Amino acid sequence: MPEFTSEELEKTQKRTLGTLMTGLIPAGAAMSGAYSAAAVLGEELSGSETLGGLAAACMTTGSALATLPLARLMAKRGRRPGLTTGYLLAAIGSLIAMTAALSELYFFLPLGILGVGIGNAANLAARYAAADLAAPERKARAIGTLVWASTFGAVLGPTIGFGPAKSLGVFMGLPELAGPYVISSLLFVLAAFVIHKNLHPDPLLLSGQLDESKPDSGIKEAAKLLFFSRVGQLSVLSMVAGHVVMVGVMTMTPLHMKDGSHELEIIGFVISLHIVGMYAIAPAIGWLVDHIGVGPLLITGGALLFLGSELAAHTDKSDSLGVFVGLFLIGVGWSCGLVASSALLTKTFDGAERVRVQGLADLVMTASGGLAGIGSGLLVAGTDYQTMSHNAAFVGLVPIVGYILFELTKNKKSFNKL
Repeated sequence: MPEFTSEELEKTQKRTLGTLMTGLIPAGAAMSGAYSAAAVLGEELSGSETLGGLAAACMTTGSALATLPLARLMAKRGRRPGLTTGYLLAAIGSLIAMTAALSELYFFLPLGILGVGIGNAANLAARYAAADLAAPERKARAIGTLVWASTFGAVLGPTIGFGPAKSLGVFMGLPELAGPYVISSLLFVLAAFVIHKNLHPDPLLLSGQLDESKPDSGIKEAAKLLFFSRVGQLSVLSMVAGHVVMVGVMTMTPLHMKDGSHELEIIGFVISLHIVGMYAIAPAIGWLVDHIGVGPLLITGGALLFLGSELAAHTDKSDSLGVFVGLFLIGVGWSCGLVASSALLTKTFDGAERVRVQGLADLVMTASGGLAGIGSGLLVAGTDYQTMSHNAAFVGLVPIVGYILFELTKNKKSFNKL
């Protein structure tokens, strides 16, 4: 591999960010559009709110199942083949979900959403690719910038899915809720094309972190590094708490609002606003992490998760303002935890194990989110949406408690470097 000057590396980093951002826009729209329609379609096909929530939760389950294989592929061959493969498999998943709407067979829907989840795993991995070539003092901003780029596609996804895509389905002679999955598949293919064609040179290859060792032994070593490290424990704990709250509340919100007789377009707008909170201010969060450290952002994120969940918990299903504001705050809280924790992992771990540590952290996060999606459906079926959101609020406080415990037991000198 030829040597690169600092100016050439900076230029390559900018090109890498541009390519990743361009790919994330259609991929984000594809993922969020497919996800937002899943609970409604699932309830229509099965007649059960629980099964509707289960179908939507399969996205995070699919993401969890795909995270480790994608991390192994990237550790061996680079970011480009890993991201391209993830998006193409997600396109196939969207077509399977479309088959559920066409055949009116519920079985195809969770299977298809599992496939869509692979695209979500690729989206999550892309944020680490953004930091592969970034200078240490700019890694959090690089991650935040890529998370921010997800805003455009992710916000448009639910609005398109419940609006133009629904109309497209009718125009094509398909059921209304088949339309979002036609669009989703096409967008995932577009994202795969952008990454495959333009992600040259591969940032992981250029950073010298590719590994030719056996993946299984590498994963075992990465697990030791992650779970026996206080930094790793704090990062995973914060990512898990944010994802559990975000997935649990967001999964059941469309059904809650539908029970309150809100139009599908309004439901889509609420989810879009939530996604704005998740992604739109991520660059500012990254800048703050680089300048004031991880701790303040973890505390802020936990507080916002708590407040947003409580607002949703105290909103009647016939109203919408509390849900609008609550889901937006949950999104911002999730973003604080994700950007801060991701930067912490990227700055702490080096060499070939970094990719596997990142993959393992995302695996735990997305698996927890999948369980939260299923659990939220069961909890709402047994109680109500308000009770579920109230319980989620206390999960949101976990990053604050985790950081306080870390502070009480830390090595002050080493932590001040983070």
